[in-house]
Amino acid sequence: MAWLIVAALVLAVLTGLAGSAEVALLRTSADGGRDWPGGDAGMPRQVRSALGDAQRYLSMLALARAATAAGSAAAATGALVHWLGLNWRAFVVAAAVMTAVFFIVVGLWPTAVGRRYQRALVHATAMVLYPFARALGPLPGWLLVLGRLLTPGRRTTRMTGPDSEVELRGLVDLLEQRRVIEPGERRMIHSVFELGETIAREVMVPRTDMVVVERSKTLAQALSLALRSGFSRIPVSGENEDDIIGIAYLKDLVADSRDHPGEEAGKRVEQVMRPATFVPESKPVDDLLREMQARQIHLAIVIDEYGGTAGLVTIEDILEEIVGEITDEYDRELPAVAWLAPGRARVTARLPVTDLEELFGVRLDVEDVETVGGLLAHALGRVPIAGSVATVNGLTLTAESLAGRRNRISTVTVTGPGELGADDSHGQDRDGPADPAAGGFPGLHSGA
Repeated sequence: MAWLIVAALVLAVLTGLAGSAEVALLRTSADGGRDWPGGDAGMPRQVRSALGDAQRYLSMLALARAATAAGSAAAATGALVHWLGLNWRAFVVAAAVMTAVFFIVVGLWPTAVGRRYQRALVHATAMVLYPFARALGPLPGWLLVLGRLLTPGRRTTRMTGPDSEVELRGLVDLLEQRRVIEPGERRMIHSVFELGETIAREVMVPRTDMVVVERSKTLAQALSLALRSGFSRIPVSGENEDDIIGIAYLKDLVADSRDHPGEEAGKRVEQVMRPATFVPESKPVDDLLREMQARQIHLAIVIDEYGGTAGLVTIEDILEEIVGEITDEYDRELPAVAWLAPGRARVTARLPVTDLEELFGVRLDVEDVETVGGLLAHALGRVPIAGSVATVNGLTLTAESLAGRRNRISTVTVTGPGELGADDSHGQDRDGPADPAAGGFPGLHSGA
């Protein structure tokens, strides 16, 4: 009866290979075979048939897996009954042995083998099953329909209902546990589910962090502000910051300056601005992303229920809800405090004001301000940009560098009392180095 043991092992291996083929076919059909060498042209017609009717081939693989598993268990049981006799010990040993074998070849093999030999398995599966698919005709499809009819609650499940989303989330978690997808891919898929539950207000840049240029400013002033702030698109305000009338694009400012040299100081920014797109703060983010893609815009102004400006949202803001924080090669971890000279230090914008008071031994007496960046913005009365300077109770604060997707101030240079001479007075604020042709930035505001 040794041939029964050999048959049981061979059928068990075939069961595992059928499971591996399912994993490989699922992964390949999910991306449409884009990674196949030569694309569709280099793909055998059998493989194209399998990818085009993946559900049919998956049902045949499921049938093959069930048949080989049953045959393996039956062969092993028959051999043990022959050796041990027709008693309970033979069935217990058979159950224990086949459980261990199936745990390896069905529980552990399929995912690892299916991912490692994905292309080869898909090719082999298509070649083997293609003749059976043609010979069996509609039988695999009928078996699939029968299985769905016999599954409790299957007919009443809708892919658009809330239960289906829970099922899909659970399936994604299961795929990660079986190492079909990576943990990062699972998090991204969950983020896509959550995107439909997120509204524009939750991802927008609030008005307090917006950099805005007035419609009356010249192209030179707007160009200088764009270069210093690091933004390529700047909202243009009319009567006040709630009255956003357009968007100034850096490339339009540069193009106009190149085409009409010498006119930057006389032409106003409203002459080259583009129309602004407005969206309500309650708009779902997934709908907003589709709309921005269709209209080919990268920035939209978010308005509140009273018609005032609540903030702005960009495509980058929405994408970060899916993929996480987007940083560039210039982002780096900075020390909280770095002494440059006696009485002069570079601190992060997020350093608490209380720590700043301890460093320089002063009392600032400010309310509703918790960080150094907030202190600088409070003293300036607007969002600071690189080069902005303000003096508060003898401490001179200079905004240094921009960082992150929203180009916020990352570091501030703080100079203690008496280090700059007697010309600096309490409450003084000024902008840093700017293009003299721009005429400075008085009147430029960020959202209040």
